[in-house]
Amino acid sequence: MTELSYAAIRRRKTRIKAALTGGVGFVLCLMFILFSQATSNNQNRSNTLAISGPWEFTSLEPSKQGYIYTRMNILETLINVDAKGALIPGLARTWQSSADEKIWTLTLQPNVLFQDGSPMNATAVVSALRFAQDKHGTLKKAPIEAIRVKNPQQVEILLSQPHTVLPALLAHYSTAIMAPSAYNQEGVVTSLIGSGAYVLDTFEPPHKLSVKANPTYWGIKPSIEFAQYLTGHRSESRILQAKSGEADIVYSLDASMLDQLSTADDVKVYSHPIPRTLLLKLNAGHPFLNSVEARQALSLAINRPAIAEQVLHVAEAASDQIFASSMGAWHLDQPQESYSLAKAADLLAGLGWQKDAQGWLVRDGQRFQLTLTTYADRPELTTVSTALQDQWKRLGVDLKVDVTNSSMIPSRHADNTLEVALIARNLGVIADPVSIMANEYTQGGGDWGAMNWYNTQVDQALARLTTQSDQVQAKRDAKLVATAIYQEKPVIAVASYQQHNAVNARIKGYQFDPFLRDYFINKMELVDHVDAH
Repeated sequence: MTELSYAAIRRRKTRIKAALTGGVGFVLCLMFILFSQATSNNQNRSNTLAISGPWEFTSLEPSKQGYIYTRMNILETLINVDAKGALIPGLARTWQSSADEKIWTLTLQPNVLFQDGSPMNATAVVSALRFAQDKHGTLKKAPIEAIRVKNPQQVEILLSQPHTVLPALLAHYSTAIMAPSAYNQEGVVTSLIGSGAYVLDTFEPPHKLSVKANPTYWGIKPSIEFAQYLTGHRSESRILQAKSGEADIVYSLDASMLDQLSTADDVKVYSHPIPRTLLLKLNAGHPFLNSVEARQALSLAINRPAIAEQVLHVAEAASDQIFASSMGAWHLDQPQESYSLAKAADLLAGLGWQKDAQGWLVRDGQRFQLTLTTYADRPELTTVSTALQDQWKRLGVDLKVDVTNSSMIPSRHADNTLEVALIARNLGVIADPVSIMANEYTQGGGDWGAMNWYNTQVDQALARLTTQSDQVQAKRDAKLVATAIYQEKPVIAVASYQQHNAVNARIKGYQFDPFLRDYFINKMELVDHVDAH
């Protein structure tokens, strides 16, 4: 089952190797210029941590790119998430609800200062949360009636109905707390002033920013004085950054290229499982995809083990479920679906599809042709798209691949032109997936979930999950939702996700956050750096 070979993938690897040999001088020169530009007079390699990743940033608004600013330790949230997904204290040391679960009280950490020297108190927090509530983010759809000051160190959030996932929403980057001076009178963010261990030093969107240590930080004070983040769109470039030492930590590397680091004695590669799934988003309203049998056939025609081994280079990544085994009741305890072109063909034959002389499926004079939309921010998406194109061709489905910007997926969802999309969906972006599922799998779906798919039982189960705290019922509802998605396949899982990061030997104390909220810069050290603090 895993002996498939994909010519397009081999050609891509050949091009990559050519780029790595022929363009090394130019790329290294460019990286040297970018990384060596000091943002402060005393910034140099010995006191600066250089980070590279594929993610751009264009706005200071936490609701848009707050994930970069929390990872770089500039901004913080009221509640944090540990490596196992449990909610832990952040800027709020405790939180509790009233008996009817309509009033939540958060008690703030004492003696916290914002980076402008102003106090982090209930008045500032209430103001920040109100601004966040008015923008695109997790609080916008929450049933919040009021956010108010209870006393200088306590904040109250009043709900119109119970909303059990509220604490998890307060751990999302869009709810990061900033100083009042960060906003203008209209609530627009004009300066990035948080409470984190690092202060924004330079801001050069969409590719570069730098931070410097915050000497008044309330938590673990950083030993590294400066840190830089540089966007590297191409995985080839990020490999070179790691290999040359121009970047100390390089996030999200293409697994097929990791052998390029095998000769780099001062670089170690870490592979971490994260609650992210490679999945196909299907337009269930499309005339070729509007039957459960058609979507099931496409799933049966995916050779997941081959993709996991030959494309992702992680055999255990193959998965036919959107929820990882670490996600409790959401994960179904059952054998993985087996690859079967014969069963897939039978299902489609039952819907009237027959192969023509060229081997393409045809019904009523129309070829079974679809366009798959994906994006290059995550390098594995394009190679997996190539594999899917090859595998579905064997079934008789003509799949065209359109590699574009990730923003085109919600855009084409909105105007109903999307047919199929391959995405890497992080269902752990909020610690509790209920809120994500309610936004993306009810009443027809959402930007990064189902599309034109309706299931009344799922709608009802997710409504209960957001309003009731009965744990026994919650497990039943989670299983109901997961089972319906698995059986009806508004989305089709291809593989679970492993993130590959390269870390230079001069880094001491490297940690990885599977929920991608924090780079833990303040907990790391540079071994060739004499601590000046």
